[in-house]
Amino acid sequence: MNDALRHEQESKVIEGRLVSLAPLGEAAIVGDLHGDLVSLIKILENSRFLKKAQKGENFKLIFLGDYGDRGLASPEVYYVVLKLKQLFPDSVFLMRGNHEGPEDLLPYPYDLPFQLKLKYGEHAGDRIHAVLRRLFDLLYTAIVIEERAVLIHGGVPSETESISDLAYAHMNHPTETHLEEMLWSDPREELKGTLPSPRGAGKLFGPDVTEKLLKLLGVKLLIRGHESCEEGFKINHNGKVLTLFSTNKLPYSNERAAYLQLTFSERAESAYQLVKNIKQFQ
Repeated sequence: MNDALRHEQESKVIEGRLVSLAPLGEAAIVGDLHGDLVSLIKILENSRFLKKAQKGENFKLIFLGDYGDRGLASPEVYYVVLKLKQLFPDSVFLMRGNHEGPEDLLPYPYDLPFQLKLKYGEHAGDRIHAVLRRLFDLLYTAIVIEERAVLIHGGVPSETESISDLAYAHMNHPTETHLEEMLWSDPREELKGTLPSPRGAGKLFGPDVTEKLLKLLGVKLLIRGHESCEEGFKINHNGKVLTLFSTNKLPYSNERAAYLQLTFSERAESAYQLVKNIKQFQ
């Protein structure tokens, strides 16, 4: 094992479904893909992840969830991200999105089972979907980059009292709403506390809810996916929330898609300081 990879492994701590990363090296952070293989290939090429990973460089590829469903190449996207994880297990991080949620929180419509049957046949499609469902329970629900940012697919669990609430949200669901909010919630301006979400799951949360979590974790920013953005990204809550959306293919109509590529040693008090690191594409 080379020194760079050994250093990477030593900088990672896992508790439950939460990962803590030391602020070392570089990363590409990818938002929702929804079966968009073309955009995934663009991101891999533009970020040069494969070349850097093969050289043993400390470069992480972090996916915020929602790999498939909706887009027509969902099976292919799942195959590619899982193959990347297999090839570079200590450099690729797969997070759980609401389209990888538990059985009682499935999105509607939920196209993935039909996409798998269409491609592989009814029986094989059902078997593959059953395996993926088991896999979804193993995906990370939060990543904390020490002193920098917390990564969650959807939003802030509003009743969080400790880091354990993030780490073990999957075990406490559905008794507690932490997992539901982490997968489904959205930030809103000029709101104090929370309101029910029009999505039918999760909540709308205000800047005060964001600030509470950031203070608890000792970080500056929340980086998330979950929401389609016209430019591929958007900033909320006075620069404390950055949303990334990495597809602009049907059924979505946003003009651009985007991902974030940054060096962890660079400190940012606001998401506005990271705009220069956001890579947009069409």
